[in-house]
Amino acid sequence: MIFGMTYFTLFHVLLSLIGIATGFIVMFGLFGGKKLDGWTTIFLLSTILTSVTGFFFPFTHLLPSHILGIFSLILLAIALYARYGRNMMGGWRKTYVVTAMLALYLNVFVLVAQLFQKVPGLKALAPKGSEPPFLIAQSVILILFILLTNRAIKSFRGEALRPV
Repeated sequence: MIFGMTYFTLFHVLLSLIGIATGFIVMFGLFGGKKLDGWTTIFLLSTILTSVTGFFFPFTHLLPSHILGIFSLILLAIALYARYGRNMMGGWRKTYVVTAMLALYLNVFVLVAQLFQKVPGLKALAPKGSEPPFLIAQSVILILFILLTNRAIKSFRGEALRPV
């Protein structure tokens, strides 16, 4: 155990944090019209693995985290297809940006939810996860992501990927 977590939980958390960090790098690259191929690969792969490993925790029934994981995997499949299958040609460029940024948002949403569950000061503010501090935090993040995704859509105008 490390930091009170099993090795698997630590692996899952690290994947998530890598996905979030690289997702923001990719987002800021989009603002500059850059594809950032290497960072994008790490972002997409770590975000996919985060969602997949979430299903390996013991459970007896379908949980909200599983629904988010399924939704994230669907978004990531569309993002992969838009970026690599359709080479971001035409409307697929916007589709890629929206689905990739939605996947990043879901990871950040879960991070904030976990912080409110695990950090004593935050847990005291919202012990059930439905109190105003939690709702305000998640609402601010949602609004920021809407604004940032809109900026990424408008800024990312570079050339489409060329088929190999």
